[in-house]
Amino acid sequence: MKKITEAGDLKGKFVLLRSSLNIPLKEGKVRNKFRIERALPTMRYLHEQGAKTIVVAHIGREPEETLKPVFDELEKYLPAHWGGSISTEGFRQRRELMQDGDILMAENLRQDNGEKDNDEKFVELLATQGEIYVNDAFANDHRLHASTFGVASKLPAYAGLTVVEEVTELLKVMNPESPSLFLLGGSKFETKMPLVEKYLETYDKVFVGGALANDVFKAKGYEIGQSMVSDVSLKGAKILENEKMLLPIDLIVDGPEGRQIRKLDEVKPDEKILDCGPMTIDKLATYIEKAKTILWNGPFGAYEMGYTQSTEITARHIAASDAFSVIGGGDTVAAVEKLEINDLFSFVSIGGGAMLTFLEHGSLPTIDLLN
Repeated sequence: MKKITEAGDLKGKFVLLRSSLNIPLKEGKVRNKFRIERALPTMRYLHEQGAKTIVVAHIGREPEETLKPVFDELEKYLPAHWGGSISTEGFRQRRELMQDGDILMAENLRQDNGEKDNDEKFVELLATQGEIYVNDAFANDHRLHASTFGVASKLPAYAGLTVVEEVTELLKVMNPESPSLFLLGGSKFETKMPLVEKYLETYDKVFVGGALANDVFKAKGYEIGQSMVSDVSLKGAKILENEKMLLPIDLIVDGPEGRQIRKLDEVKPDEKILDCGPMTIDKLATYIEKAKTILWNGPFGAYEMGYTQSTEITARHIAASDAFSVIGGGDTVAAVEKLEINDLFSFVSIGGGAMLTFLEHGSLPTIDLLN
């Protein structure tokens, strides 16, 4: 990849920087600083090089959501200015006043439909803001949006320090040292099936947990009650007989009898599987202890509903291991943030969907534009 550190003299140049700043907020305040901390090295580099940096990003799913609270937090680390919507006259005027080393942050790009649609007019608007483009938004690089894909075709494009680090570390776990262990949680087997198939070939063991496991149980003929399943049926799939695939051996369910621990063949029709049981986590710990490479994405329980125990205990086991460990995914990262053990992993990715897509294909179309 062409790295921003190889771009030559940046003093006085306008740089359009796409960052990953989709950060959870609570009552209008930043709740988790992980992505801000990961975005800072590239911003600091551009600031120190004397570039006029225009930071663009998105937040949330609704168009009315604002990046202003993120800017308020960012301002504590770097001298930055708020520009508002990038399509307004006010933003244009603030851009003209920029001095060497200044940082100007734009409002949530998704307030304009042109961002998600990769609309040509919006791409042109973004392209007029900078002389060069820097992609530092790995968490969004699986999306072909105007600010991640479209504008990279219009301007000289470089990878930011975060993107370089993400690609470097994820490539390492694609060629693991044995014994290797891949842990995959979350839901939507229809999108993760190719990943499971691929890593059953390259890893020694693949543990499938979370709602993903429900699809396997169903295909194997087990009662799963009211549990969440994907839209795809795994009946007859080759992976069902693969001895390298590990599954939960006990489960935490909820139903008329309240929260219970059940063996696989004990789940009742009116119950819902919501987490792995303690025997599963103990068994998994023995594989973690022996592993030299561990890759993990996705929680093992309904994390947002408070079923956090299996995910958090597993996080502690991996943190205590000597393995080269790489983790990613929103709830997975939230668990290690809550436990304050981030530094005990070899690498924590800011990507969720982007991480999984990269691991499946070995690159992303947005990354290819930086080569």
